[in-house]
Amino acid sequence: MKKLVVAIAGSSGSIYAKVLLDKLARMPDQWDAVGVVLSDNAKVNWELEIGPAAFEDYPFDFYAKNDFYAPFASGSAQYDTMIVCPCSMGTLARIATGISNDLLTRAADVVLKERRRLILVPRDTPLSLIHINNMKTVTEAGGIICPASPSFYSKPKNFEELAATVVDRVLDLAGLDLTSFRWGE
Repeated sequence: MKKLVVAIAGSSGSIYAKVLLDKLARMPDQWDAVGVVLSDNAKVNWELEIGPAAFEDYPFDFYAKNDFYAPFASGSAQYDTMIVCPCSMGTLARIATGISNDLLTRAADVVLKERRRLILVPRDTPLSLIHINNMKTVTEAGGIICPASPSFYSKPKNFEELAATVVDRVLDLAGLDLTSFRWGE
């Protein structure tokens, strides 16, 4: 049983976050807690890209971006995995440099300092050398960079199935058990 933090940052790619939340909601037997935090821009992008959000329909605990009383703001709560999906380059930069100016970046800082699993799903393109160096820094600190680069060999039929090719990899990296397209199977 996992304790997960899902952070939704402000880059385009809300479909990845929606598919992630939908899949996690369908596997409640694999987690004890899922805490969710969204940046202000994440809320704006969700509305623009998907439409009105019905976050109250999800069985997760949602926290305000400045709620430092959220359990995962401290390592003592023992959340074992944090997924930032999608992860904006600004969020990546703040994580890479240890700037904990909101709950999202504080939680990432906690996960790294506790040597737990941090999975960042950047969607931006192209990448500058600054972005690449920030990814290198996070990787050297123990984080995992899983770009939102969908695969096509499963022949996805719609945007959600296409996004699922990335989300399934993220859930695999998080150590969750799921049925997914597997190469050669």
